[in-house]
Amino acid sequence: MAVEDTSKPVVVAEEANPNPTDHPIDRYHEEGDDAEEGEIAGGEGDGDESSKSAVPQSHPLEHSWTFWFDNPSVKLKQATWGSSLRSVFTFSTVEEFWSLFNNMRGPSKLAGGADFYCFKHNIEPKWEDPICANGGKWTMNFPKEKSDKPWLYTLLALIGEQFDHGDEICGAVVNVRGKQERISIWTKNASNEAAQVSIGKQWKEFIDYNNSIGFIIHEDAKKLDRGAKSAYTA
Repeated sequence: MAVEDTSKPVVVAEEANPNPTDHPIDRYHEEGDDAEEGEIAGGEGDGDESSKSAVPQSHPLEHSWTFWFDNPSVKLKQATWGSSLRSVFTFSTVEEFWSLFNNMRGPSKLAGGADFYCFKHNIEPKWEDPICANGGKWTMNFPKEKSDKPWLYTLLALIGEQFDHGDEICGAVVNVRGKQERISIWTKNASNEAAQVSIGKQWKEFIDYNNSIGFIIHEDAKKLDRGAKSAYTA
């Protein structure tokens, strides 16, 4: 994988909230929040070279990404789909990703009905978003509480730009349901068959997933709901 868990998290979680319907990421605070502007936490004196060298190096990602969460307890009270969808955090470096991921609940710990997204920044995980509108999604199904590792590997492949047609990708979502968990990758242009099939095949390789997967066009899903057929398979 292009992204390795070698960085020390700079964000720490406070005591976990026992309510499983809350956000998958609990409350955080940054280390060194009380430091004066320009001050290095723990530094000894001004201009000290050893203090300067202690500043951790960040590793920027090609794109910034945003985590979104659709809380199942809120969704039930909303008349319009997507009105309960909320952005949680945006990250743009390897270190920020691991700081968040190491302190968030995996899919197996989320309440049934929860949807947890990771999309490129400024793309909303909705069919109505102009960048998503003409796209579709690949989907993998997993038994209950078996999607934690595939979810991580999917995120690493996305933010690490492992796909040959990564520019086609909008983001990914994990849906936690009563009997199974689903992970989907959303793409931009459903009519680009070569790119979509390439993404599906590479994703299966990254996840080591042996079952066949299908690509559903968003427009078909809107019109036919569960009756929509796969446009492509991998």
